[in-house]
Amino acid sequence: MSRQHDTHTFDMFGEAASAHPALGSTPELLALCERWVARGWLRDLDRALVRFLASEAPDAPTLLLLAAALASHQLGRGHVCLDINATLNAPDFALSLPPEGDDLTDPPPLPSDVLATLTLSEWQAALHHPLLTSEGSGNTPLVVVTTHSASGTPSTRLYLRRYWQYEQSLHQHIAARLETTSTGSESTGTEGQSGRPIHWATGDASHPGLLPQALNILFKQSNGLDWQKTACALAARSRFGIITGGPGTGKTTTVVRLLALLQTLQLAQHPSQPLRIRLAAPTGKAAARLNESIAGQVAKLPFTDLTTLLKEAKQEGILWEGALARDDSATEQLKATIPTEVTTLHRLLGARPDTRHFRHSAANPLALDVLVIDEASMVDIEMMAATLSALPAHTQCILLGDKDQLASVEAGSVLGDLCRRAEAAHYTPATAEWLAQATGQPLPAEFIAPAGQPLDQAITMLRVSHRFNEHSGIGQLAKAINQPGHAQSEREKQQAVTAVLRHGYPDIHHLVMSDDAALDKLVIHGSPSGFAGNGEGRTDHEGKPIAPPTGYRHYLNVLHAQRPRGESFEENTTAYNTWASEVLSAYSHYQLLCALRKGPWGVVGLNQRIASTLRREKLLFGSDYTLEKGWYEGRPVLVTQNDYGLKLMNGDIGITLAVPDPRNPQQKLLRVAFTTSDPDKPIRWVLPSRLHAVETVFAMTVHKSQGSEFLHTALLLPPTLNPILTRELVYTGITRAREWLTVVEAKRGVLNEAVVREVVRVSGI
Repeated sequence: MSRQHDTHTFDMFGEAASAHPALGSTPELLALCERWVARGWLRDLDRALVRFLASEAPDAPTLLLLAAALASHQLGRGHVCLDINATLNAPDFALSLPPEGDDLTDPPPLPSDVLATLTLSEWQAALHHPLLTSEGSGNTPLVVVTTHSASGTPSTRLYLRRYWQYEQSLHQHIAARLETTSTGSESTGTEGQSGRPIHWATGDASHPGLLPQALNILFKQSNGLDWQKTACALAARSRFGIITGGPGTGKTTTVVRLLALLQTLQLAQHPSQPLRIRLAAPTGKAAARLNESIAGQVAKLPFTDLTTLLKEAKQEGILWEGALARDDSATEQLKATIPTEVTTLHRLLGARPDTRHFRHSAANPLALDVLVIDEASMVDIEMMAATLSALPAHTQCILLGDKDQLASVEAGSVLGDLCRRAEAAHYTPATAEWLAQATGQPLPAEFIAPAGQPLDQAITMLRVSHRFNEHSGIGQLAKAINQPGHAQSEREKQQAVTAVLRHGYPDIHHLVMSDDAALDKLVIHGSPSGFAGNGEGRTDHEGKPIAPPTGYRHYLNVLHAQRPRGESFEENTTAYNTWASEVLSAYSHYQLLCALRKGPWGVVGLNQRIASTLRREKLLFGSDYTLEKGWYEGRPVLVTQNDYGLKLMNGDIGITLAVPDPRNPQQKLLRVAFTTSDPDKPIRWVLPSRLHAVETVFAMTVHKSQGSEFLHTALLLPPTLNPILTRELVYTGITRAREWLTVVEAKRGVLNEAVVREVVRVSGI
């Protein structure tokens, strides 16, 4: 019998075990919370909530107060709520216990000790208090949600009301948008500004409608199923859509073509009213990367063919209001309607200083018709709820991202939760028939399910990687790691990962560190000897040579060798800009990623160690104090907060360089160089004293690397298994590699353990 249904707990002698005092006494619970906080297992914020609730309702059950403390603590760990059932089954996962154990004297009792006598029914019964909890109605600070499985077993979740409201808001907004999904008839279609369906006709075999014709222009004929074409068709017929896929599957290419499709359909009806489209991303770094890639994709769009289609349709009289207003400038008109500027979600919504609220909300919605959110896996539940609430009812919202990447560091894993069924698609026969008519591509039977849910019909998973083919070890490793757990045993997954590492792929090096010298070689040279032919002789899909793997010596050599000589910084800024650009480009050739922040295997310890190693090689110069806490030439820094005054975004990387002092050219001044998207001013030079939210970035956490890619990525896994070491973290880390990947284990076996452990974010989505 599982402990969830036990009515009593017995000790080793068969006697009924006594309950822990903290389960029946509020003062005892508060004292226990004090000890947990002192140990770092619980947050001050969580303890403060217990005190507040106890003062507001002195008669509140102690078990309810304990659940509230744990529910609050779960938010800091990425969960939206507390799952009572799961907590009873694995109590010690409810607190932030150190993975290597606590060796301090007189440790407080573990949650497993405290909850040893507690049954599910007892805890569920205690979660009710008229002032503190409700099932959703009223304004109680806590919300209790109980559901039942197919077998009738009750499952209970406890929310802080604000997060329950976020979840309810997401459900309501997504459901409302999915209700407008068309099945092909005008009466139920997604409506444009005139109230008519924006795609309004798929046509028939004898007279194809505008949608399939435009899709055929945007996508060349292919032998197999073109998932990018499918994604555009599905997203065009719904006010809510998701396009997910791994690196290199063409998410950006797809969404640019989707925007061209939507504008073509819109301008066919309303030549003078193009769709108002905005592009956004959760971080400044992600926004900058999308901004760089989207401009190139827009330039490749077949605008001439699309405008020709509109003119022909006008002549045939099948459009309601004719084609574009001015035929002579139709191509430029259409091109001008596709945006290339990307902003952050905070800027889009109008973040208010020192508050969680935004200028745009349901009461003051955004003025737009289409919103695309890139890197949606990084958007937490609070930001997603705020964004959807600020959208007008007619606006199409399209989420773009990799469902298998790490979720936001804040609470919630919205994209992953929404895409839980994406692998098998679950398209209904009606959707499959509509897609076949719209795209000319029949869906394989394996992706059709009569019981498909409405959300399934709005999700497309891109399944073909154009970056990693069957000869790419990086791609094969990502595929092996991402195999769903239900499809194979843990042992089978570990064997698949090991097989890839032993296969001899030219782009992967697996390193188990035997001594400190191995890490030193990796960060200095990149350990090219670990790759076939020392990494020489590889070419890309166009036949161009791929630069061999390097370490940090490469960018520091460029820094010293290409420094402008005998020239004033002010008089020859172009030379210094060119130099800085070369150094920054060289730096992007290599990046060491790690899982942790603290400790010798975290970014703090590794950054100091790497700086000292590079100093021994005479590549960096400075005292121990300078290398640890000061500024020195060659120091790479990562911006950790948006600074709109300096036009620097969270995630931007700069390199510290020495330039001549204008007052005394023989002296040097330190400036930090950042790249910009302005061709006239390609480098932004910033005084170190103006940079307050930066950190050294010889080592970067995998979380911080999201949205970036590097020619050679080294992923370092610590020797001790840690809760943060999961399949998602390993997958995210290895897919930051563009051409070369080094997987480093500080202790053999850690990788195999990590790939079978998955992030479980508790929510009701």
